[in-house]
Amino acid sequence: MAEVMEKGADTKSEPAFSWEDVARLVLTSREMDRLEEEELVPARKVLYQFSARGHDMAQVILGLHLRDGDAACGYYRSRPMLLALGVKLADALGSGMGREGGYSDGRDIGVVFNYPNPGGCHALPMCGGVGAQYTPAAGWAQAITYKARVLGEEDDGAIAVVLGGDASCSTGGFWSALTIATTQKLPLLFYIEDNGYGISVPSTYQTPGQDIAANLASFRNLEIFNGDGTEPEEAADLIGKAVAHVRGRKGPALLRLTVPRLEGHSAQDTQTYKSEEEIAAEWARDPLPKLKALNNNLDWDRIEASVASEVDKAREEAEARGVSDPEDVTGHVYFEGEHAKVGGQAGLGLDGTHEDPRPEGQRINMVTAIRKVLDQELEANPKMSVFGEDVGPKGGVHAVTLGLQEKFGHDRVFDTSLNEEGIVGRAVGMAMAGLLPVPEIQFRKYAEPATEQINDCGTIRWRTHNRFAAPMVLRIPGGFFKCGDPWHSQTNEVQFVHNPGWRVAVPSNAEDAVGLLRMALRGNDPTIFFEHRAMLDDSWARRPWPGDHYVLPFGRAKKTMEGDRITIVSWGAMVPRCEAAAKDMGGEVIDLRTLMPWDKEMVLESVAKTHRCLIVHEDLRTGGFGAEIAAVVADEAFLDLDAPVERVTMPDIPSPHHPKLLEAAVPGVEDIRARIEEMLEF
Repeated sequence: MAEVMEKGADTKSEPAFSWEDVARLVLTSREMDRLEEEELVPARKVLYQFSARGHDMAQVILGLHLRDGDAACGYYRSRPMLLALGVKLADALGSGMGREGGYSDGRDIGVVFNYPNPGGCHALPMCGGVGAQYTPAAGWAQAITYKARVLGEEDDGAIAVVLGGDASCSTGGFWSALTIATTQKLPLLFYIEDNGYGISVPSTYQTPGQDIAANLASFRNLEIFNGDGTEPEEAADLIGKAVAHVRGRKGPALLRLTVPRLEGHSAQDTQTYKSEEEIAAEWARDPLPKLKALNNNLDWDRIEASVASEVDKAREEAEARGVSDPEDVTGHVYFEGEHAKVGGQAGLGLDGTHEDPRPEGQRINMVTAIRKVLDQELEANPKMSVFGEDVGPKGGVHAVTLGLQEKFGHDRVFDTSLNEEGIVGRAVGMAMAGLLPVPEIQFRKYAEPATEQINDCGTIRWRTHNRFAAPMVLRIPGGFFKCGDPWHSQTNEVQFVHNPGWRVAVPSNAEDAVGLLRMALRGNDPTIFFEHRAMLDDSWARRPWPGDHYVLPFGRAKKTMEGDRITIVSWGAMVPRCEAAAKDMGGEVIDLRTLMPWDKEMVLESVAKTHRCLIVHEDLRTGGFGAEIAAVVADEAFLDLDAPVERVTMPDIPSPHHPKLLEAAVPGVEDIRARIEEMLEF
């Protein structure tokens, strides 16, 4: 059971910092807030501004406790901690102005920060969504334990810290990270700043009793610290004890500090929802006067003058910076040959691989092919781990991971709690920490709770301007199998294509699955690896093993049937149906194999020869990926066409359950053949 430690509950620990450093950093934070609020926001040089007044002192103390090997994942009011970590003032101000340099080269809002910090604590890329910071921090914490247990690295007491407001404690991300940290006893500190509000909504709507620490008092494997973040000595004591607890490998901890939010939620917030008495009461709790009273021996006038001068110089430097070249804004969506400063680099690389399949042995199904690649890469790469729901002793609900935990152990192949946000979010943190996570989402539809983490992961490299990266291979089975239903049979690959930064593979057979999976595991980008349920043990999809080092580059389609009368473009489970439909019809069948990127050159070359294009996919018609292909063909090959581009797809309905209803909805051989005949007669 958790023990709640309040003020006076134990002997105070000695400060691990200088009060003069705290004073300087708090005053720096205040001056930057003042400058933005009074000058830069009115001049529209800063468009998003979030004051840290009231939160600042305790955050600074926390930051001064962090060191090399640690990582902190904050939120939009976490700049005081960043200042304590050593971020340059010109970068902090310039990022708010959207100037080049700084956190993102103007690609992201200035308060959405990141800070690679060699020799110090990294500030992991902040997420714009409330609560989305928790599970990546848990992933970094798990990477700390993984590196000690599996890689044999020295355990130097490194920790992960995640900062959040009290309102964020009602999000799924918070509870998911809490489950991960406590069940795995990870070195993670939850640092909760309770100012009583989520923008304008009081905490009575967020937390019963308005005290998350009290509510978690009986949570197993979690040490609770709870106190006033405006009292310098009390805050310092609790922060010191909380950090020491996690560094001492006693498990995760949660530190809740009550603080006042002395300004509105943002610069645009007038706080009309607060009474004058409430605002006055909050200002009465301002930690700065208390800090001055405790340290009345300091020359506060001198420090304030020095800070004002430093901030003014930083402003001049920031304003002298230009705006990044618009022509560069499309760069760093994917790996471009230069590794990020933090994250990735965990794949084995492509040395010794070959792009030509070298068939050997009997034909094997996709399940066996995928399992063998995972086995080989786990054997060769100790930084790689496989995890998800039921992937351990059960071997996955589709038997793909059968036997892998027994061979490689629980640290490298492990089951997770039933929370997809936690599965993907922790993978993000592990990837940024330099590991190669291979998470599994049990069925395509189950990825919905993880969509925020999937989107955030894909944009990390771009929005940090290649400062951070989080490559992973996210395996997702989906599609129909014998029967259908709205929950296990969805494909909807186009949703992943629409997430910038992700590569998307949709193999139709065992050979392609081997090459694409190994390519993804050896690459440097987050990759969706879609495993179609109907093809995992399908006889058509069986192929000989293509070699232990076979890789298939993304964006390289394959002509599975030559023809000169019509081009038929498809992928996944529809490919064999297209082949059957096009038999003796002069159809040229193209299996795209990957959707991001997709091989438009092969498609356009084929259309130039056949003058007709039919696209077949299992996904819904409206907004399906076939619409993108059709648009490109119409745009770039219009003069080559002798007939309109056509599509055969599912109707805009969920996958029906009964096999007869399913077959009526999913494109069948006769459906495809009928459309081919119509187009040939056009």
